[in-house]
Amino acid sequence: MEIQKENMKNLIILMTAAPMLLASCASHTGIIPMGQGNYMIAKQQATGFPGLGNLKAEIITEGLAQCTSQGKKFELVSSQETQPPYILGNYPRSEILFKCI
Repeated sequence: MEIQKENMKNLIILMTAAPMLLASCASHTGIIPMGQGNYMIAKQQATGFPGLGNLKAEIITEGLAQCTSQGKKFELVSSQETQPPYILGNYPRSEILFKCI
């Protein structure tokens, strides 16, 4: 009976820790000023399973909000995405360079 309680306790710890560990592998730079009115944003998934999905749309929306908050218009300068296969650390990643004009 005592062993079952210990096993359940360990299972609960594992179930709560696993999502936190997976989430900690994802990365997001936030908005980085690059000088001369240029900004960069990059975001990477924690695994290759979801694919690129909405990464680019998410960071473009973030850039648009940045420019709107300044009363300026968003202009996409360049963008890059990783290419499949998404294995061995090559996880889906999207990066944009933009201006607020």
